[in-house]
Amino acid sequence: MAMPKSPSILASFRFAWQGVKHAFRTQRNFRVHAAVTALVVLAGLMFRLSWTEWAVIALTVAVVFQAELVNTALEAVVDHVSPDFHALAKVAKDCAAAAVLVVALGAVAVGVAIFLPRLLGG
Repeated sequence: MAMPKSPSILASFRFAWQGVKHAFRTQRNFRVHAAVTALVVLAGLMFRLSWTEWAVIALTVAVVFQAELVNTALEAVVDHVSPDFHALAKVAKDCAAAAVLVVALGAVAVGVAIFLPRLLGG
């Protein structure tokens, strides 16, 4: 049986927020990303980032959270359709986790590019 369409835009936002809350409650790495984001925002305020730098930080943070949410969704679907171990299920989950890793490493590179010159006094 297909899931019914969302009755309204407001309901769609509520469903999306439920996904964020689920990820925050159940995914340690999502909470780690949230803590790092808080530190980055504090550092950005301390170093008085430019509007452009804030835009880059915001986009980077959004992509990291998006990757983590998609990883969480994919893991849930894989666990549902393949509750027992299956090599392809492992590949799917490992690749989704790798996607988060790649994005997170890119976020670190963005952070280094923005904050390192300030930390070095440049």
